[in-house]
Amino acid sequence: MKLIRRMICIAGMAAVLFLPRASRAEGTNPAPDFKEVYDLIRSHLAGESESDLNRAAVQGLLNQLHAKVSLVAGKSETNKPDEGPLLAKTTIYDGSVAYLRVGRVGEGLAEKITSACKQLGATNHLKGVVLDLRFADGHDYGAVASVAGLFIPEETPLLDWGGGVVHSKVNAEVITLPVAVLVNQHTAAAAEALAAVLRKSAHAMILGSTTAGEATIGRDFPLKNGQNLRIATAGVKLADGEVLSANGLKPDIEVAVKPEEEKAWFEDPFKETLLPGTLLARLNGTSATNGTNRAAHTRTTEADLMRERNERPGLDLEYVTLATPPGGEPEKPVIRDPVLGRALDLIKGISVIRQAHAP
Repeated sequence: MKLIRRMICIAGMAAVLFLPRASRAEGTNPAPDFKEVYDLIRSHLAGESESDLNRAAVQGLLNQLHAKVSLVAGKSETNKPDEGPLLAKTTIYDGSVAYLRVGRVGEGLAEKITSACKQLGATNHLKGVVLDLRFADGHDYGAVASVAGLFIPEETPLLDWGGGVVHSKVNAEVITLPVAVLVNQHTAAAAEALAAVLRKSAHAMILGSTTAGEATIGRDFPLKNGQNLRIATAGVKLADGEVLSANGLKPDIEVAVKPEEEKAWFEDPFKETLLPGTLLARLNGTSATNGTNRAAHTRTTEADLMRERNERPGLDLEYVTLATPPGGEPEKPVIRDPVLGRALDLIKGISVIRQAHAP
């Protein structure tokens, strides 16, 4: 009987959670009584055992609360988000901007970033750093403080993930270059915290789309089947006490891109793709459509270019790649990834301003 009551409770909770988030938030469609629903399903649904119903209810809870609740295989195991490379890609764009793609925020990431910057700077005069946290995750908040400390010269309060506020250390070899951080809806957990700390304490600018909202402190609870249930028991706080929102971290410059196009550009930032109606960039609520790396359609003739200019007066000529004339030099590849392109524009703009104000 106790098992039945527990299953009824779980099934009822799952029924509520299966409702769209908007409906739950608005409260316009209150969920039916869970015992009533469960009794009807149990009495009339053919081909499903109590074990099947229990499995479905648990899976429904995990699916709906994936940002806050997950199953862990065992005490020595780690969650899937803690797997994968720390630093997935390093390169130079526009001849002077270091691009560092983070796969996972974890122990050792700070050392890898330091090494990559030294290697890239050995043969290039760096003007800035793009830290790409799109699709990055991790649960090592100590690594957040270590990475942020690379860009902060003095001891600074950074983050509190349950044991008090952690400070950066005095850094004589601080990276003083402008920093742009790229995020998207798959930027999760420690990667979100890293973006927030860099914005708060290292004056970094965040570009992309709102993050996953999974920066939480988890605790593992043992289950009878040998697994552990990891539950987010508290939020992660910035040094000033601000809790990182479950609604995600909002970027300074919002660039909304279709998921399939974002994936394509993430793999190849130079990839040609059609963009009409798919890109909207806003800087603090204002349209931000100018930049030397904005992606656009490829135009093959001057007539097409002029037609586009007439139809879209704000279009800049440099965004359009004309067909290479016979016997002419091919055009240099243009970065089509709108988030990366916006970040490179930002870095170059800051570099120009710094140079103009240099003594």
